[in-house]
Amino acid sequence: MNKIGQTIRSFWKEEDGLGTLEIILIIAVVIIIALLFKDWIIELIERLMGKADDEADKIFS
Repeated sequence: MNKIGQTIRSFWKEEDGLGTLEIILIIAVVIIIALLFKDWIIELIERLMGKADDEADKIFS
């Protein structure tokens, strides 16, 4: 029984890995960056999709 208690205590005190707070902060930073560069990202995607459409037209025509 003592061995199980020690294992549980060591697991509880272990600080490896990411916690919930760190994950929430990372997601918040990604969202803020996406909002700041929203127009640029949309323009880039539209340009890439336009090029892909042009290339597809060349292949299938």
